[in-house]
Amino acid sequence: MKTIKFLATTTIVLILMACNGQTKSKAQTVNQQVSRIEVYDFHSTHRCMTCNAIEANTKYTLDNYFPEELNTDKITFQVINVDEKENEIIAEKFEASGTALILNVIKDGKESKIDLTEFAFMNGNDQAEFSKALKAKLDTELETL
Repeated sequence: MKTIKFLATTTIVLILMACNGQTKSKAQTVNQQVSRIEVYDFHSTHRCMTCNAIEANTKYTLDNYFPEELNTDKITFQVINVDEKENEIIAEKFEASGTALILNVIKDGKESKIDLTEFAFMNGNDQAEFSKALKAKLDTELETL
């Protein structure tokens, strides 16, 4: 049993390292006064099965549980290839050099970045668990807006 846990942990660490998911949580002032949640799915050009699942499961969760928030831009969703030159500035802003799932909560002119990358890799291949946890996190953040 210890061997299985060790192998599972090692596999997850290797996936994270291979996809270069690097981000940090910060708060900073922005000019935008509209409270909302920006959901960013960063990825590199070459994507693994889990990286693709993270995008699909994020989109599934947003489409099924937050259609009104998407329609009113209370929640926005962007998929961003960090390898493309035009995405360099936003990738640097969120310190994403590979796969990363970030919530950028904007409230009262301040940004708060929530890094969900580790969660995404741990649950990326389990749509039900991924969706349940992401929905709960978004519900919690929406209550603060």
